[in-house]
Amino acid sequence: MARIEPLYPSDAIAARLEVLAGDIAARMAGNFALIAILKGSFVFAADLIRALAGRRVNPDVDFMTLASYGTGTVSSGTVRLLRDVEIEVAGREVLIVDDILDSGRTIAYARRHLLERGAAAVRVCVLLDKTAGREAQKRESADFIGFSCPPAFVVGYGMDHAHKFRGLPFVAVLSEH
Repeated sequence: MARIEPLYPSDAIAARLEVLAGDIAARMAGNFALIAILKGSFVFAADLIRALAGRRVNPDVDFMTLASYGTGTVSSGTVRLLRDVEIEVAGREVLIVDDILDSGRTIAYARRHLLERGAAAVRVCVLLDKTAGREAQKRESADFIGFSCPPAFVVGYGMDHAHKFRGLPFVAVLSEH
């Protein structure tokens, strides 16, 4: 049976979102495109977009669906593009928003794909940064980070395990018992 252990409560996430929105508003060009990576980032992206709007920053928003986990707790090692962006990114600054930076494969794929489509620059914002899953010499990085993540499988706040737990209003560690 799965056990849920809260890691980051909703009030801590809300406070951190305000800081991230301020940092993004200060560093990104006025006409940037925000690309949320589905499915895990949808809650984080929605809250971040509202926090940006509170600062009168209204980027064009679109979504990419990438997959590497399936229903397991370990990445398959292969990233698949299931849905591409529809808005024009050529010549624009782009902000990728994702739930977690783990192995770095998804972010590397998304960044490379958007640059190939002509993006002028690609920055990355993640809710969680799990450095334990990345090799130091090939480490992807994020420009904007919500929280560090322990070397554990996390769920909630949009993140799932086998399509469950996305609706939790907080981030939690999932452990099997």
